[in-house]
Amino acid sequence: MSSLTAPSAAASVSRDGLSIAILAVAAFVIVTTEYLIVGLLPSLARDLEISISAAGQLVTLFAFTVMLFGPVLTALLSHLERKRLFIAILLVFAASNALAAVAPNIWVLGVARFIPALVLPVFWGTASETAGQIVGTQRAGRAVSQVYLGISAALLFGIPLGTLASDAIGWRGTFWILAALSLAMALALTIFMPTVAMPRRLRLAEQASILKDPYFIGNVALSVVVFTAMFTAYTYLADMLERVAGVAPAHVGWWLMGFGAIGLIGNWLGGRLVDRSPLGSTAAFSVLLGVGMAASVPLSGSLSMLGAALAIWGIAYTALFPICQVRVMKSASHAQALAGTLNVSAANAGTGLGAIIGGLVISHWGLGNIAYVASGVAALAAVSAVLICCRRQ
Repeated sequence: MSSLTAPSAAASVSRDGLSIAILAVAAFVIVTTEYLIVGLLPSLARDLEISISAAGQLVTLFAFTVMLFGPVLTALLSHLERKRLFIAILLVFAASNALAAVAPNIWVLGVARFIPALVLPVFWGTASETAGQIVGTQRAGRAVSQVYLGISAALLFGIPLGTLASDAIGWRGTFWILAALSLAMALALTIFMPTVAMPRRLRLAEQASILKDPYFIGNVALSVVVFTAMFTAYTYLADMLERVAGVAPAHVGWWLMGFGAIGLIGNWLGGRLVDRSPLGSTAAFSVLLGVGMAASVPLSGSLSMLGAALAIWGIAYTALFPICQVRVMKSASHAQALAGTLNVSAANAGTGLGAIIGGLVISHWGLGNIAYVASGVAALAAVSAVLICCRRQ
């Protein structure tokens, strides 16, 4: 009996591990679809014969769609059986990326960005919970961390990978790759992911009661300011490297890859420090972010000094992702899943605002001044974090 049970248990663990790994890769593909557009902006703008500022509004469109529809759609759809839900989401991404690859103009490309933005937060808001449900409570933490590894990898490397792919095969080819990967992940989940128990349906009003807490709302608003600071400059970093620092277009992707790689330090630091002081770590890394961004322009004449400034920028930038997510979820008295989704919406609101502000700065004061404006917003975020902390005490 035992000789039969042990292999059966081992096979179950192996199958569960494969399911989680596929879910993590699916998370990478989905989140990469959101952020990869930043690395494609210069080549996309040239090909469609539009300004870089106009192309940057594709970032705004995606971000604002996630912000506006994410919490409601997540609350309405989170009760659905997760395997079917995730497969449907990946099929939507496959079709949308294929449409983006053949888009003849920015308007069609805008539609191709709007559609997946509707369902991205649904996946992001439910994937980690599903991973824990697949493996059981004893191994839930490890499973959740594996899924978030896919999300973190997309945040860190999705943009530079997109930039490198765009340089090698063009931005349209990059979207074709994402379409194929989305379809492959849908097929893999169909074959390997088990059907999980139907989650309990909570009334929308019951979940939304956290919105009555001023402290929670203050933390969500702080995330908007933090991500505005982050993406005012980062949305146009590829263009800054080309036109301000004089980096060859073929090398920009490698610079962005280095930015993401050094950011792994920030991801580790942020995860360790946020438990000690969520608001304090937000303030500290916002200051560090501002310093790194402000230093990047005057140091752009020396590639080694520019690299040092980007290292500071990258560490702070990446640290603020988990810091903001944990800070907002800890500020919620209940309904933490909705709290996490609302932070995603806040992050996308800041991403969209940052892209708008950056585009306006380019139009009125020039590309070289983006980093200084972004640093000012980062200072505002640091001050806001201190004020919220003082009021809480």
